[in-house]
Amino acid sequence: MRLPRGDGGGRLKLGLCTQVLYDRPLDEALETAARLRFQAVEIPVARGSPHVDLEMLLQPGAAEGFSRKVASHGLAISAVSNHAEGQLVLGPHHRDTDAIFEGSPEEKVRHGTDRLIRSAELASRLQVNLVVGFCGCEDYSRWFPWPDPKGWESMGPVFVERWGRILDAFDRLGVRFAMECHPKEFAYNLETAEETVRLLGGRRTWGFNLDPANLLLAGVDPVVFAQSLGDRILHVHAKDGELVRHNAARSGLLAHGPWDRRDRGFRFRIPGWGDVDWKRLLTELRLASFEGVLAVEHEDPTMSRLDGLVKARDFLRPLLFEGPREARWW
Repeated sequence: MRLPRGDGGGRLKLGLCTQVLYDRPLDEALETAARLRFQAVEIPVARGSPHVDLEMLLQPGAAEGFSRKVASHGLAISAVSNHAEGQLVLGPHHRDTDAIFEGSPEEKVRHGTDRLIRSAELASRLQVNLVVGFCGCEDYSRWFPWPDPKGWESMGPVFVERWGRILDAFDRLGVRFAMECHPKEFAYNLETAEETVRLLGGRRTWGFNLDPANLLLAGVDPVVFAQSLGDRILHVHAKDGELVRHNAARSGLLAHGPWDRRDRGFRFRIPGWGDVDWKRLLTELRLASFEGVLAVEHEDPTMSRLDGLVKARDFLRPLLFEGPREARWW
């Protein structure tokens, strides 16, 4: 069952990223998503997923069988995602990414590149034609212009060379890439997202997965992001973020350590429990003619898996517009 961006119905669809359901087998995860009345699932395919094996799904007939399995639960697939292995394309290539793939920097780049292209092959076979993921970053701290005042800009040519080659393969497959801005990526805020579009010559294969919480962590208003890059937003993560003001006086936004630290100055939250103004954001997405999927990505450390999913669903559902916009009648 394919759920394209812009089906003309005027209503956004509620989905979820299945990573939150990694505690159960795939069939049970799909049954849970359907029982909770979600309409679509984002399928992560990075190595180590307990639900899918990318190489196995690329065997003859396997993708079609997987599509039928998902559809049998009344669900669509909103996107194939591969964040972890996408990180390897630009890095970092030291021990921090050994858990994703252990090898030399050159081997990590080759692995990440190959797996992103393989993810696109699967998206094509599933007729989803969209891969969501990260692009990586050699050194995120280069946002601070010292000791090299042009440190951030110096990463541009490598970005163009490596991602240009990947996007050439995506073009051949008819698949688009939705880059998720994040504080560990080359594109982490609105300015750097716009810079990637410029560096790539405006090619349409390159778009964005709007994750409002990641943008809040970078100090960016996701509404402004949606307004500025709305025609390139291909997928949305329904994830909220909270500046915990009574903790931020100590740690600020850049707290270190575990995500469930009680005294962390910033937390990911489910929609409605953080600082995202969802009515403003959904309005801006509508004005940008986005009619795709809001995929709940539950990373809220204060709630259980199912409790958070139910609360996120119940908060978002009444905010979804019914039907297309109409011509002025007043």
